[in-house]
Amino acid sequence: MAHSERMSSLELRASMSLASIYGLRMLGMFLILPIFSIYAETLPGGDSHLLIGLALGAYGLTQAMFQLPFGMASDRYGRKRMIYIGLVLFVIGSLVAGFADNLYTIIIGRAIQGAGAVSAVVTALVADLTREEHRTKAMAMIGGTIGVTFALSLILGPALNQVIGVPGIFLLTGALAALAILDVKFLVPDPVVSRFHSDAEAAPSKLKDVLRNKQLLRLNFGIFALHAAQMAMFVVVPFAIKQTSGMSENDHWLIYLPIMVLSFVLMVPAIIYGEKRAKLKLIFVGAISVMLLAQLMFAASITHFWGIILSLSAYFVAFNVLEASLPSIISKLAPAASKGTAIGVYNTAQSIGIFLGGTLGGVLSHYYGYASVFLFCSVLMGIWLLLAISMQPPPAVKSKMYHVDEMSPEAAASLAKALGTLAGVREAVVLADEGLVILKIDMQHAFDETQALQLIGSE
Repeated sequence: MAHSERMSSLELRASMSLASIYGLRMLGMFLILPIFSIYAETLPGGDSHLLIGLALGAYGLTQAMFQLPFGMASDRYGRKRMIYIGLVLFVIGSLVAGFADNLYTIIIGRAIQGAGAVSAVVTALVADLTREEHRTKAMAMIGGTIGVTFALSLILGPALNQVIGVPGIFLLTGALAALAILDVKFLVPDPVVSRFHSDAEAAPSKLKDVLRNKQLLRLNFGIFALHAAQMAMFVVVPFAIKQTSGMSENDHWLIYLPIMVLSFVLMVPAIIYGEKRAKLKLIFVGAISVMLLAQLMFAASITHFWGIILSLSAYFVAFNVLEASLPSIISKLAPAASKGTAIGVYNTAQSIGIFLGGTLGGVLSHYYGYASVFLFCSVLMGIWLLLAISMQPPPAVKSKMYHVDEMSPEAAASLAKALGTLAGVREAVVLADEGLVILKIDMQHAFDETQALQLIGSE
């Protein structure tokens, strides 16, 4: 397949369609965050913050359980088939939660939503439908969609609540998931060949190495802590805003909108500086420090409206920087041949954080008050800060992937050795069985891609 700097129309269509599926599903997860706690308190069982937190975090538990198995099953049973199953589960869960008249049934619905864990399958399908040299762009589209979806949810959730209520939001998200099924059927192309991709999927044979990698374990703890704190915060903050300001939950978007705009404005230059100047660790550690400060501010001022506003501002600046930088650092630190497995473990750690954060946030706020939630989150951030300070600085590299014809293991090893000698190449891996070349390029040194293409034979 000829090397091209531009994505083909089919690749662009596939990437945008699959990114929209991610977005629709994430919208269903995020829309209720800013208003659910207040609604749940009015239901049977809502007098227990433990159950409120469990309802918020339940989808994280089942998502952690089914995410990797869904991805692996798609290698055997087909990508689209597993996506259909996952989306149908999400629709069923949304309907169960939407028609629930008590908190216990909503917990069941949320758990069913999470069981439709199609993220790994969608990523694998992206890899099937894009050429190696464009896969990073396709994944970036998905990552950007998730970030934008989260920000929009904090603003749209309260606005929709005013019109259709939380049950209506659950039913709406079920309808969006049903539309996503049609998206997969009619807009997403069928892959000509569907096979395993080391850069996009988890391999059981590589799990042990990934789980033993101390640098990756630091990042896995980080994403766990980040999303545990996020879910714990949304158990408490909607109540605290309403109690300290008297604002209806339908108006909370007036708080989130300017804060999210500010956080994105500050995030972009921070990430660009970190990437371009090879200062990603400095930005990363700085953002964790701000996150720790935000949690301590929450603990000290959760009963004061302007204290909550200042704490939220610090929180979202740090959150957006960390959420944007963590996947980049994972890619830089993970061995090239194990990137998909590293990302799979990372995503599972995130889901576990969502579940435990919601549950523990509910327990602590119910028995020990709002401040205890943020003291717990402060401990998580303090541990993460210590781990981040001592971590290896991520190398200033970017990954490039190329298609290669089938070859023997010996020829693959010889090609990898030759590519590894090129100026600017930090790591070269040739996966003969996948027809894939992965190069990690030093961004601070000149790299002649023409030489690499001549060796690969892709010109």
